[in-house]
Amino acid sequence: MAHCTRVLHGQGGRTRLALVEIQKRCFSVSPLTAAAAQVAMSKFDKAPLPYQKLTQNIEIVKKRLGRDLTLSEKVLYSHLDDPKGQEIERGTSYLRLRPDRVAMQDATAQMAMLQFISSGLPRVAVPSTIHCDHLIEAQIGGDKDLARAKDINKEVYKFLETAGAKYGVGFWKPGSGIIHQIILENYAFPGLLMIGTDSHTPNGGGLGGLCIGVGGADAVDVMADIPWELKCPKVIGVKLTGKLKGWTSPKDVILKVAGILTVKGGTGAIVEYHGPGVDSISCTGMATICNMGAEIGATTSVFPYNARMEAYLKSTGRHDIASAANSYKNLLTPDPKAPYDQLIEIDLSTLEPHVNGPFTPDLANPISKLGEIAKKNDWPIDIKVGLIGSCTNSSYEDMGRCASIVKEALSHGVKSKIPFNVTPGSEQVRATIERDGIAQTLRDFGGTVLANACGPCIGQWDRKDVKKGDKNTIVTSYNRNFTGRNDANPATHCFVTSPELVTALSLA
Repeated sequence: MAHCTRVLHGQGGRTRLALVEIQKRCFSVSPLTAAAAQVAMSKFDKAPLPYQKLTQNIEIVKKRLGRDLTLSEKVLYSHLDDPKGQEIERGTSYLRLRPDRVAMQDATAQMAMLQFISSGLPRVAVPSTIHCDHLIEAQIGGDKDLARAKDINKEVYKFLETAGAKYGVGFWKPGSGIIHQIILENYAFPGLLMIGTDSHTPNGGGLGGLCIGVGGADAVDVMADIPWELKCPKVIGVKLTGKLKGWTSPKDVILKVAGILTVKGGTGAIVEYHGPGVDSISCTGMATICNMGAEIGATTSVFPYNARMEAYLKSTGRHDIASAANSYKNLLTPDPKAPYDQLIEIDLSTLEPHVNGPFTPDLANPISKLGEIAKKNDWPIDIKVGLIGSCTNSSYEDMGRCASIVKEALSHGVKSKIPFNVTPGSEQVRATIERDGIAQTLRDFGGTVLANACGPCIGQWDRKDVKKGDKNTIVTSYNRNFTGRNDANPATHCFVTSPELVTALSLA
């Protein structure tokens, strides 16, 4: 019984209520349940993992609905403000939800924080963070570009830092990394419901969370302890079989799905990946797939909890969260007969590498047909710039796979024939690739390591090698390739592919 009388350390009413609920059930609470209730959501937060409460809520909802549930439904419905009375009908009803946390990037956080300040509330009601990644322009290289951005945007950064300190919002300074990589490394956990003021917030689905991009007003509501309203999404199932092999990467899964569903096909739906093929994809690979679900209009995307996620949690110093998740696997995986509104099946063993574009991410081109299609459409054949990184593909794994290709090329005396820009996803990634010699390998190849930020992916790129209006081709491992997005040149033909193919094409 000793575990029932321990004090849950932390601040806030929700932590105390969690303790009271455990104490009320002292006669039946298992040691695992009590232990999970005392595990903090992150090393920066004292609020505990909500697994016990989520399990109670989903039991109520499942009894009401009388059917198996998808993983998406389990995470959403377990976060209902009123699980007993909430109307639940996919595609029709509006859900009132209680997200676990809020994440904001610096371009959208400014207005959100101003609105929160005007509320008069002393502190945010849920764990929240600000990430400075959108205001750093790529010009020369990492250190110089970062110093320039700090000088130009010093008033913005100072406001966000001081407002965050006053109202209890975590602040990740410029250079710390891209919001979604920081979230994956530090804050995401299986079963999380998070809203973020950026469209690629779904990146956290690679760690089993439902992470949804919203506007600043929604973020303010949640920080002010107001239930968040969301139209109950439909659920598109993507069953993965086989195993990735050869040059095929996780990026090719979402490039294939984009070709099937188009840029509007996921609207009003959550894309839920499942099946035996999931286990052949790393956690950061799953994050890549979920991240780019934004390009098909999906509310978010998610993978079920598995051993790959457990390994990632442990490798990022979150052994206690991995142990807690292992105790709640039923909550963090879909039921066997869960119904999907649409089902797509992909055999990873036969999936080809893809190069999507130009001008839209859903124009899917299998690599075997790319040359023929390019010639037919009179696309510029000579590639001018190769770029790897962005929130979609800037993990240590991505950098390492590219470096292995580069080492092979260098061993034959071959370097990149074009400018090759590299964006690490976070300071942790940058420091690790520097430590392991990966960064130097990429520099030896002819690469320029940019600041840990969004950079060219969102148009923060002072490009000098072509004039505006000049027809040219670039290849990236980014997510979007709409007209003029990267360099403000409407004549630039941008193609999206995996980091490995960007590296290989830079040699061609």
